Amino acid sequence: MAPGPDPNSVGDGAKRDEATTKVPSKEPKKKDDKKEEDLSEEDLQLKQNLELYVERAKDPNPELQKAALESMRQEIRASTSSMTSVPKPLKFLRPHYGTLKEFHKNMGESDLKKLLADILSVLALTMSAEGQRESLGYRLTGSEGDIGSWGHEYVRNLAGEIAEEYTVRQGEEASIEDLMDLVQQIVAFHMKHNAETEAVDLLMDVEDLDLLLEHVDRTNFRRTCNYLTSAAKYLPGPDDMLVLDIAYMIYIKFEEYPNALQIALFLDNMQYVKQVFTSCTDLLRKKQFCYMISRHGITFELDPEMVENDVDREMLQDIVNNTKLSEGYLTLARDIEVMEAKTPEDIYKAHLLDGRASSGPSADSARQNLAATFVNAFVNAGFGQDKLMTVPSDSTSGSAGNWLFKNKEHGKTSAAASLGMILLWDVDAGLTHLDKYFHSNDNPIIAGALLGVGIVNCGIKNDCDPALALLGEYIDKEDSSVRIGAIMGLGIAYAGSQNDQIRSSLSPVLNDAKAPLDVIAFAALSLGMIYVGSCNEEVAQSIIFALMDRSEAELGEALTRFLPLGLGLLYLGKQESVEATAEVSKTFNEKIRKYCDMTLLSCAYAGTGNVLKVQDLLAQCGEHLEKGDIHQGPAVLGLAMVAMSEELGLDMAIRSLERVLQYGEQNVRRAVPLALGLLCISNPKVTVMDTLSRLSHDTDSEVAMSAIVSLGLIGAGTNNARIAGMLRNLSSYYYKDASLLFCVRIAQGLVHMGKGLLTLSPFHSERLLLSPTALAGIVTLLHACLDMKSIILGKYHYVLYFLVLAMQPRMMLTVDENLKPISVPVRVGQAVDVVGQAGRPKTITGFQTHSTPVLLAAGERAELATDKYIPLSPILEGFIILKENPDYREE
Repeated sequence: MAPGPDPNSVGDGAKRDEATTKVPSKEPKKKDDKKEEDLSEEDLQLKQNLELYVERAKDPNPELQKAALESMRQEIRASTSSMTSVPKPLKFLRPHYGTLKEFHKNMGESDLKKLLADILSVLALTMSAEGQRESLGYRLTGSEGDIGSWGHEYVRNLAGEIAEEYTVRQGEEASIEDLMDLVQQIVAFHMKHNAETEAVDLLMDVEDLDLLLEHVDRTNFRRTCNYLTSAAKYLPGPDDMLVLDIAYMIYIKFEEYPNALQIALFLDNMQYVKQVFTSCTDLLRKKQFCYMISRHGITFELDPEMVENDVDREMLQDIVNNTKLSEGYLTLARDIEVMEAKTPEDIYKAHLLDGRASSGPSADSARQNLAATFVNAFVNAGFGQDKLMTVPSDSTSGSAGNWLFKNKEHGKTSAAASLGMILLWDVDAGLTHLDKYFHSNDNPIIAGALLGVGIVNCGIKNDCDPALALLGEYIDKEDSSVRIGAIMGLGIAYAGSQNDQIRSSLSPVLNDAKAPLDVIAFAALSLGMIYVGSCNEEVAQSIIFALMDRSEAELGEALTRFLPLGLGLLYLGKQESVEATAEVSKTFNEKIRKYCDMTLLSCAYAGTGNVLKVQDLLAQCGEHLEKGDIHQGPAVLGLAMVAMSEELGLDMAIRSLERVLQYGEQNVRRAVPLALGLLCISNPKVTVMDTLSRLSHDTDSEVAMSAIVSLGLIGAGTNNARIAGMLRNLSSYYYKDASLLFCVRIAQGLVHMGKGLLTLSPFHSERLLLSPTALAGIVTLLHACLDMKSIILGKYHYVLYFLVLAMQPRMMLTVDENLKPISVPVRVGQAVDVVGQAGRPKTITGFQTHSTPVLLAAGERAELATDKYIPLSPILEGFIILKENPDYREE
């Protein structure tokens, strides 16, 4: 359609109307009388005035023209306040839009023409045809005046048209100078009038977020940044990173360092983390940063630039190294009064079931004792005492030694390692307790002790590296179980530390032709853990060569899966960086090729919420293939890994998995419960719980086992009564089936993990940050569960201990300026999403007031219920330092 005749289409209508409107003054017709009568006196007056102005505006006399246009402008401006209906002047001027447009076209260049253009620009709000962008066109030819005076609705309409125009001009590569001047004005207007979200949207559309930095001020920077960080989740890369960069700069500008630090950690940008430390001068605040870094679980060295004083630096480094974790956790336990050690029987609660299940003669089988070992380890994790392993072995009972020997060969490994779990995070006591097993001449016990050392040191860093000193010399021993114990122990103790010394001792193992497959598999996995998310080329090379050297027979083994997984962990969450390695994986033997592909893809995009990758993975799950194919398992897990980062994607993934369950092949169905377990880890959603409960009675025992373990994962550390009840019923339902009963016991141990004080969720800081080491631990366990029978139910059950990487106290502990715990009242309730809401909405709902330390369940948030103290971090999780409020007055 040619643009020429367009104004006439409206114009014809306008002329027709003009004719009818002039008639009544001469000879009133019945019909028009009615129309006029509907209007009140004022409206009628207004209507006649406006028509007069339109006539005058065409007058050849410029003086009259100017007066008419001024009056028209006044009328319109006076009435833009109403939000609900079209303002009256606009309504009455509608019929004249075409005529005024024509007249504007034929006017000579003058100030009056600009004035008319302004008015037309406002009229175009209601009149312009879809997609014509007339309002913007007239605005650009009009006068330069203040746009805000025409009202909000006009400014918002302009912003929308600018976004469209910008896209068109980018396509044609035309200049956008004039648009940008207008954008400046609009953004300034929005930021003054509490419409930060609209300002940000406009700047995203015209790809110029840097402008924000000039316009934010003390009053609106928080809301702006909140919107930026929550919008980043839904943006495609690399835009999301740019948006977060801007948020980081704004926070630094207003010295809101804790938030800046969070974004720096989210971006995984160590330069930024360093900048936060160097910009901030307050030592107390730096202590709070250190607590945040230690919770995130990364290895971070403070240098003199960041903290000048040596004594202070050492103290801060101690916090970063997490040495205070055990102390804080036990403070919490004492406060909640759960220090009393629990036995596996306390968890099973067999007396609540009908008599048949527990009274069989097989009560003391090795498999049941192994299950009890794990339950005991999970339930008493970190408490430093239990009733099986740490009991002093006096001559009468001799129980500690006894329990170890109630387990068979490889069972002893898990039993000895469980001591590390019970003394979790308490390095000194742990090493003392484990020391006696090193003098044993029973290889599985030594292996367990080595693994126990790794577990005790999990997440705790130490200058003298006790774990490396102890475990290093066992890597090259003869016995493969001892080697695995040492290698896995190193992987857990140094996860995420990128320690080159360990690399140089583990890499040779990978490429050692004589080493058995299981040792190589665990070496690859441990290297993946230590270098998680680092994209380290050399480690990747070693694992790739190890994969290429495997024979046909070995590729069929269950443990071979750990090689691609170790490779994937190197790229955890690093998106495009995986592409080169993914290309190489296409050259592998076809038995493992697709498995490797899926694992790399799912690890690289883990926690990014990338929709396109979710679609790729769903497509893989939908294929109906022969029995031998194993790559669909990791694809289903990948679906959960990618989608778990934000609520919307998570709900959609749960729905998609329902479909996959209905239509997928058997090997896909086996992985679905595990994926659900990952999506809702430590967050027992009722719908998911019901699905898993249904699957736990599935005819396929593999599906049932996965579902049972997943019930344990979604309830991990919550003491959820409903899940506990389900598992008790399952234990009586499966009392004859040793394997399934073993899974039920493990799940019971998980639900009561740390007596309900721990969580496995890899997310923290109000679900913003994802701890890479925690996710690595969970994903490793899930990959092992894809082949339950040969790994967890075989002799590698100690893979369960990888979960320790994700175990964190779900507490909020307040400490004073000397880092001693203090008790203050806090409100704990369901977190509410207040991004972009007007005013100062409440951030939590349905709260209860407790005194610290308190437990936070999934989706809960805490806020201080007193003004006496000021928290040094806006997000109340983990350790929070409080300083006294100088303005506080006792009532």
